[in-house]
Amino acid sequence: MAEAMEFEVDGHAVRVSSPDKPYFAELGITKSDVVRYFLSVGDGILGALRDRPTTLERWPGGVFEGARLSTRADSRGDAFYQKRVPKGAPPFVETARITFPSGRPADEVCPTTLAVVVWAVNLGTLTFHPWPVRRPEVDHPDQLRIDLDPQPGTDFRDAVRVARELRALLASLGMEGFPKTSGGRGLHVYVPIEPRWTFVEARRAVIALGRELARRMPDDVTVSWWKEERGKRIFIDFNQMARDRTIACAYSIRPTPRAQVSAPVTWDELPDVMPADFTVHSMPERFAQVGDLHADVAAKAFSLEPLLDLVARDEAKGEGDLPYPPEYPKMAGEPKRVQPSRARND
Repeated sequence: MAEAMEFEVDGHAVRVSSPDKPYFAELGITKSDVVRYFLSVGDGILGALRDRPTTLERWPGGVFEGARLSTRADSRGDAFYQKRVPKGAPPFVETARITFPSGRPADEVCPTTLAVVVWAVNLGTLTFHPWPVRRPEVDHPDQLRIDLDPQPGTDFRDAVRVARELRALLASLGMEGFPKTSGGRGLHVYVPIEPRWTFVEARRAVIALGRELARRMPDDVTVSWWKEERGKRIFIDFNQMARDRTIACAYSIRPTPRAQVSAPVTWDELPDVMPADFTVHSMPERFAQVGDLHADVAAKAFSLEPLLDLVARDEAKGEGDLPYPPEYPKMAGEPKRVQPSRARND
């Protein structure tokens, strides 16, 4: 292994050990290559992370065939999520105190400088998962993150078709969305909002948005939490707006064979792109040409009231809340957290 390298970033000297360590061995991408990638999209990745409590997805051994991510049920994976700030973090790594659904608090990394990104890469971080909040309003989301998740039998092109209808729906409500590839098969649309509402209200707003999309495109869209009911449709994953549920931010690297990245795109180009178009190798040149297409996400803020009106309309029709993830405490107004086939057999 080569000797450690030192990168001067935003006035901070950041040490990177084993810079030639393979992070994507089959592609010839090393740890130092990953550092240089994030530096090349610096304004973009920092724009996505600045002042946001952030979970680090760490792949300390790199990405290789058969590598897998640890889960709550099985912690024996090759990679893991780091929610609390690691011990021994340098002084320039600031934190934000957040509260998990259980009520337990934690201090998470809260990037304020690109040096934090480089430091995190040295720990094996490829994917950054920021909360949809900023300090000091850590209990009030400033973004709706709409996750269009292709189910078996559907693909990215189906998600794009749904996203176009979503764009029209948002426009009718006086709102604007900003799309990006997930880096995998899906598509994300960010809607900046005023930080005046709770996670519960923001999540219910996404449920209402998903239900309205499903009414407009019943054969193409579902909000069913239970996989057995989704069919070959795009699932609007409303629980990505629940507290402590996050998605990969723009410019994050995903652990895919091509080292794909989550890429902001324009609405005009969306019909013509594919997730595989955006990789560690291709994104730096694109970023140099078009800049940060998500810069306006931080510059705008819409009221949530139009969507809360949809929530009220749904409730008047008897369409209330939907199930939370299994690790959450029972929430007020939540229906039974049991899949329909099991409920029928009881």
